Amino acid sequence: MTTMFHTALICAALAASAGTAQAQTAVKMEGRCEKLVIAGLDITQNCKESLTNSVVGNRTSFDFAAWDGQTLSFAGSGAVQEATELTEQLQPINLVTPGQSSKEGIARSPAPAVGACRFSTPAPGKSAITCEATSQGKTYAGTFVTDAKPKEAPAKP
Repeated sequence: MTTMFHTALICAALAASAGTAQAQTAVKMEGRCEKLVIAGLDITQNCKESLTNSVVGNRTSFDFAAWDGQTLSFAGSGAVQEATELTEQLQPINLVTPGQSSKEGIARSPAPAVGACRFSTPAPGKSAITCEATSQGKTYAGTFVTDAKPKEAPAKP
């Protein structure tokens, strides 16, 4: 999982620097959802144990999902990621997209937002992704901890 997370972050950086190229990458991470708030409503108890990090062109998103069909995406320009510490990145967020799936499909409601997602370099055991944003006076938040595992040492002959 550590390698996949590093790959997603590297792809985000490469896609951001690619200009008009429309590279597309998505990495699904397994782990534990610790918080999910959509438009001020805490639905953490319904949050799924997976998170998707997507990169399309120069945009990157972190996509949360709940067992009741609700979804929440935090998105921003991957070109403006900042390193806040040696092991932590800050992704400014300018769009939240809550959604609801039904028999007819998924209804999404993108809205301009102000916020950020923080994520750490995967460490043995876990890596955290925390997103918070405000849109139209409502709070959106998600916290996810991956099941990143340390690389196994090669077998000695």
